[in-house]
Amino acid sequence: NRVPSARLAQHPRCGQCHESQLTAWRGSHHDLAMQEATPATVLGDFNDTSFTYGAVVSRFRTQDGRFLVTTDGPDGRLAEFAVRYTFGVYPLQQYLIAFPDGRLQALGIAWDARPKDEGGQRWFHLYPGQDVHAGETIHWTGRDQTWNYMCAECHSTGLSKGYDAATDRYATRWAEIDVGCEACHGPGGDHAAWAKGDRQGPNGLTVQLNERKDVTWEIDPATHSAVRSQPRTSAVELETCGMCHGLSNQLHEPWRPGRQLLDTHMTALLDPGMFEADGKMLGEVFNYQAFRQSKMFTRGVTCSDCHDPHGLGLVAEGNAVCGQCHDAGQFDTAAHHHHAEGTPAAQCVACHMPARTYMQVDIRHDHGFRIPRPDLTAQYGVTNSCNDCHADHDAAWAAQAVQGWFGPTRKGF
Repeated sequence: NRVPSARLAQHPRCGQCHESQLTAWRGSHHDLAMQEATPATVLGDFNDTSFTYGAVVSRFRTQDGRFLVTTDGPDGRLAEFAVRYTFGVYPLQQYLIAFPDGRLQALGIAWDARPKDEGGQRWFHLYPGQDVHAGETIHWTGRDQTWNYMCAECHSTGLSKGYDAATDRYATRWAEIDVGCEACHGPGGDHAAWAKGDRQGPNGLTVQLNERKDVTWEIDPATHSAVRSQPRTSAVELETCGMCHGLSNQLHEPWRPGRQLLDTHMTALLDPGMFEADGKMLGEVFNYQAFRQSKMFTRGVTCSDCHDPHGLGLVAEGNAVCGQCHDAGQFDTAAHHHHAEGTPAAQCVACHMPARTYMQVDIRHDHGFRIPRPDLTAQYGVTNSCNDCHADHDAAWAAQAVQGWFGPTRKGF
C-alpha cells in the first residue's frame, strides 16, 4: 500500500528547521496512528494466547516474525490471518489485516493498552455481548470495519482511497503512514523551497494556522474570565482539527488543509441518538460539533489554546488549563465548585466537560463546556454532570443543590 513519494522523508526535512515541533510529535498519537506490525509496535499478547467471543475461540501467535490470528473469517469459518499494521496505540490498539482485494480490515478483538491495575493488558471485543457474526456490517470482515472506507483518511497523510466501483476493489495509496506534518499544514514542498530562499508567497504553505498570532487574553475584573485582545475572524484551526476530530461523511476526495470541511464532507448534525436534546455528545461524535456550540468557540478560543498541536497533550496540568482564562482565585475554589479541593470532583472538567466511554475503554470529554443543568434533566431527560457522579440521587435533588448555591436562574447552556 505504501508508495514512493518525496514526502516520505518529510518529517526529518521539517525537523531541520522545526526541531522542537518534531521532537514533540515523535511518540504522539498522531505519530503512532498506524504502524507496520513489528515486535516494537505490536502491544498485544501474541504468545499463543486465546480469546473467546460467543462460540468463537480466537488464537494469537507469532511465527517467523509475523503476528498471526486464527479467528472467524468472512465465511464464518476459522482461518489464520496475518496482521499487517497496528492501528492506534492507547488506550487500545487494533490490528489491520490485508485482504486480496486491497481492503484492510480492522479486527474486532482489540488489545487493552492500559496498565493492568486499571483493567488493561488484556484482549477484549469492541462489541461485547452482541455475538457479532460474519455477514454483519460490523463484523471485522464487514464494510463498517474496512479501514480504506472508514478510517484511513484520519490515520494517514496524503491519502487516495483508490476505490474502483466496477471491480469493488481498493488500490489505496498514501504519502505517509501516520498523521504527519502535511496532514495539518498542507503540502510542504513550496514551504521548504521558501525556507531555502525562493520567497514566493507568504511562506509557501497553502494554509496559515495563525489565528493565535499576536493574540493575548486579559482577565475582565467584572467577569473574572478572559477577553481576547482581537476577535477571531476565521475557524481555520478548528476546521483542520475537525477534519478528524468530528463526525462526518466524506462526499468526495480530497480535503486539504485550509479548506472548509463542508467543501468535501457532510458534518453530523445534532441528530437524535448521536446528541442529546441539549447538544451534548451521546454517540461517538468526537469533539468538533460540541466545540462549535460552545461559548469558548464564540469567544475566540482555538484548539491549541488548550492542546499542544504537536505533542497533543494539554498545555498545562489539571485546572491550570482553565486557569489561563478563568481566574483561579474565583473559580478554582470550594466556594465555586462546592467540592473538596484537590479531589477529582474539584476538577473543572468534572462539571463542565462530562465524560463518556467509547470503544469500551476510551474515555472522552464533551467539548461543549456547559454549566451543569440538572433542572434540564428534570424537564427534558438529558444527562447532567451532577448525577453522573451522584447516581444515587435524582435530578430534582441535584437541581435543588445547584439552586441553593447559585440562585434560581442559570446563565448559559
